[in-house]
Amino acid sequence: MEPLLELFRQHLGSERRSSAHTLRAYLNDLEELFAHARSLQDKDAAQALTPADLSTAVCRSYLASLHGRNDPATVGRKLSAMKTFFRLLVRRKLLAGSPLAGLRGPKRRPHLPAFLGKDEASRLLESAGDGAVQATEQARDQALLEVLYGAGLRISEACNLDLGDVVPDGAGARITVRQGKGRKDRIVPLGSKGWDAIQSYLPLRATPLAGHAAGSVDSEALFLSRRGRRLCDREARRKLDRRELHTGVRRVSPHALRHSFATHLLGEGADLRSIQELLGHASLRTTQRYAQVDIDHLMAVYDRSHPRALLKTR
Repeated sequence: MEPLLELFRQHLGSERRSSAHTLRAYLNDLEELFAHARSLQDKDAAQALTPADLSTAVCRSYLASLHGRNDPATVGRKLSAMKTFFRLLVRRKLLAGSPLAGLRGPKRRPHLPAFLGKDEASRLLESAGDGAVQATEQARDQALLEVLYGAGLRISEACNLDLGDVVPDGAGARITVRQGKGRKDRIVPLGSKGWDAIQSYLPLRATPLAGHAAGSVDSEALFLSRRGRRLCDREARRKLDRRELHTGVRRVSPHALRHSFATHLLGEGADLRSIQELLGHASLRTTQRYAQVDIDHLMAVYDRSHPRALLKTR
C-alpha cells in the first residue's frame, strides 16, 4: 500500500475509530484519486506518490471526472474523504495547506428517508411467518425484526448484539449497543413485544449450536445462523426480504425499519433530542430529517400551540 494511504488507514482506524465500512469506502476513494494522479503524471505504479503530486489541479481534475458517473451524494462522500486526508497531511506538516481549501461539494437533492406506515409495520411484525421456515429461524427472525423496529437499531448493531447486551427492565428490556457508528456505545429501551420475541427465541437458540465444535460457533452472539455463527448483515437482509414477500408489505431495506421507528416516535409526540439519543446520531441535523417526513405531526403542534392557528378566516 502507498505510504500516504497507509498513514491515512492508521489515522482512520486508530485516531478517528471509524467503522470498517467507512474505512473501506474512504480508502477506495483515495485509491481512485491516486490512480487519477498517476494517469495525469505518467508515474509508474512502483513509484510512491508524494503530497506534492496531489496538487489543486489534480484534485479538481479528479472531481470533475466524477460528474456524470456518480450521483451528488457519492461525489460529496469522496470529497469528504479527500478533505479528511488533506487535513491529516496538514496536521502532520506534510503540506502547508489543503489543495481543497474553499472547495464546496455538489448540491444534493433533498432526500427523505423511506419508512413504513404504522399499519404496514404492524402487518410485517405481526405476521405468523412463513410456514416453510423452521421454528428456530422463525423465532430468531421475529426477534430480529422486533429489535430493528422496536429499538431503532442499525442492522449491523443488531447483528453484533451479544446475549449480555439485552437485560430485562420492567415489562421490556434495556439494550446496550456497543461500538455503534463512530465506535460509540449507547443504551436504548426495547418494548414488551420486542422482549417477548427475544424470550420466545432464547430457548430455541441452542439448536444451531448443537453438533458443532466449541471453536466453530459464536456462543456469545444473540442472533445465530444455522451453522451457529453470528448472523451477518447480508443474511439478515434476506430474512427481511422473505418476510416482506410473505406479508405483501412493500419492499424496504432494514434501515427503513429504523426510519420507521424514528418517524412513528415523532408522530406520537417524542422530541427530536430524545430521538437523537435513541438513534445515536452525533448531530441533531441528521435527526431533523424526520421532522420533514411527519408533517402531520408538525401541523398538529402548530394548531395546538400557535395563538392564531385556530382562528377562522372570514
